[in-house]
Order: sequence, then structure tokens, then C-alpha cells
Amino acid sequence: MVSDLLHHLDTHKSMGSDGIHPRVLRELVEVLTKPLSIIYQQSWLTGEVPVDWRLANVTPIHKKGRKEDPGNYRPVTLTLVPGKVMEQIILSDIMQHVQDNQVIRSSQHGFMKGRSSLTNLISFYDKVTRLVDEGKAVDVVYIDFSDI
Repeated sequence: MVSDLLHHLDTHKSMGSDGIHPRVLRELVEVLTKPLSIIYQQSWLTGEVPVDWRLANVTPIHKKGRKEDPGNYRPVTLTLVPGKVMEQIILSDIMQHVQDNQVIRSSQHGFMKGRSSLTNLISFYDKVTRLVDEGKAVDVVYIDFSDI
């Protein structure tokens, strides 16, 4: 898994504070796979993450509008590439557990890979249409929590 993740690193992403670009790790995949695998396994067993991997540089990136307005910036967090790879391993394990144990209901669309607000709307539309076709009453209430 480590080798595969290193092979597929996005070389267009930024490097972390260590100055090591993702391209370097990608080019040295054969050399780095074993030592990184050992570090990841040790980290998993002990529950400890190397200190440098927990540090991040937050850089404000201008979105649009006046550059003088702080609200027109979004924060981008730059972390070390080996830490990002470890995050992907952990994410993969968590998602496998979630799928194997049906932790999240099939009706959940937000924050799920392959699902979105569009798939949620399609599912909702299908359910409402089915209920109407069966002659059942359908009541819908919309609440916009963003203004509360």
C-alpha cells in the first residue's frame, strides 16, 4: 500500500516545511517504501506520530475580491508529505471498517465518496415520487440553518 501511495503522489502539490517535494518521494519509491512502512507500522502500534508530521504551515490564499479584505482569503495547510501518506493509509483503514461494518447508513450522502448533494436530491426525488405513486401523503419541510 505504501509503495502504491508513493507512486501516485501528486507532483503538482506543495512540499511541506521540510522542503521535500512530492516528486522526490515519488522518484525514490523503491528506496523509501520499506523504511516508511516500518515508521507507519510503529506509529500505528504505539499511537504516536512523529512530531514533525503533526506540524503544519498555514498559508492564506487569496480567493477573490479585494486583497485588503481578510475575508477574501482561505487558509491552506501545508504538512509533510510522509504525514499525508500516513493520513491516506488511516483513511483507507477507517473507510474499510465503515463499509465492512455498515457503520454509515446508505441514506448518508454528505462526506461520502461517490455521493453528493446531487445524489441526495435524486434519492429524495425517487422516494417522494414512489410515495406519490402509491397515493400516500408527502410533507416536506425545508430549513436553512445557515442563517440561524
